[in-house]
Amino acid sequence: MLRGLNAGFALDARLEADSEPLMWLGLCELRVMNDRRFPWLILVPQRPGAEEIHDITPLDQAMLTFETNMVAQALKRVTGCTKINTGALGNIVRQLHVHVVARNENDAAWPGPVWGHGAREPYAGEDLHRFIETVKAAL
Repeated sequence: MLRGLNAGFALDARLEADSEPLMWLGLCELRVMNDRRFPWLILVPQRPGAEEIHDITPLDQAMLTFETNMVAQALKRVTGCTKINTGALGNIVRQLHVHVVARNENDAAWPGPVWGHGAREPYAGEDLHRFIETVKAAL
């Protein structure tokens, strides 16, 4: 697992179970939601105890915005999607994390949210690796 530089930081067990590490961005660990139905990335700021965006410093907030925008632009280029959904809900997993999801009018959940829509369908190993490498190249 990729680890942040901050002592005391631990990735929430549910995020670890549902996603795979992609790369380190600076403030955030970038992860791929292991659900082949939706191209879905998750940014996890490496700040112990942070649950809300206002829990991190203004400088970290600016960095989170920069990294989220960078990831969203890369995901849109890679997928050719028509819409990017970005959200930091935290209703189930309290640890601060930001979802960036590529959406199209014909996807399984359109026009509703992807959260809680059906059962997660994990990637086949090679498909996950290919998606990770494509996103890395775009970043």
